[in-house]
Amino acid sequence: MTRVKICCIGSVEEARLAVRVGASALGLVSEMPSGPGVISETLITEIAGSVPPPIATFLLTSQTDSAEIIAQQKRCRVNTIQICDRVLPEVYAELRRSLPGVSLVQVIHVTDEESVAEALQAAPSVDALLLDSGNQSLRTKELGGTGRTHDWHVSARIVEESRVPVFLAGGLNPANVEEAIRSVRPFGVDLCTGVRTIGKLDERKLLEFMDAVAAAV
Repeated sequence: MTRVKICCIGSVEEARLAVRVGASALGLVSEMPSGPGVISETLITEIAGSVPPPIATFLLTSQTDSAEIIAQQKRCRVNTIQICDRVLPEVYAELRRSLPGVSLVQVIHVTDEESVAEALQAAPSVDALLLDSGNQSLRTKELGGTGRTHDWHVSARIVEESRVPVFLAGGLNPANVEEAIRSVRPFGVDLCTGVRTIGKLDERKLLEFMDAVAAAV
């Protein structure tokens, strides 16, 4: 079955709920220029420490400097770094050297055909790509959590041509995830607001989402 990553986890209780319904990865959002789900690094560390293996704990970072990202990981002790902004190629090598065993996931904010080239350029340096619907060109950058979908035809091209696994994010919810999976065929799907009610993780919506993912096989 397509893997499911639940993002914007805000407490140990939410982490346990997500794992219980079948999530294989959890997203923990550190400081961002905009968007939902930001929590303190102290809380990220607590949640990450409560999650049993083999569940992946993703630290979402807006940092682009390798030293800053390395320091964040060492404070938060997650097993995966989700790089939400563009970074220079040498950053990946520095992260590999300093964080052995920590997976790297690069976010690509899908806007147009140029996103395909951007994704394929980053792919050899990371363990996975994550396709989202942000906008790095705004004065206040959008690096995720917009609740918007993007052009799934572009995403499908990236999945087809990428040599690393690809997660699909951006406006997914129980009503559209089956169509999204059939259209894009990603390794995994990722969502935040689509399974929440008044900002809180909603078990009913989570179960509906998991059922829809299963139906897309």
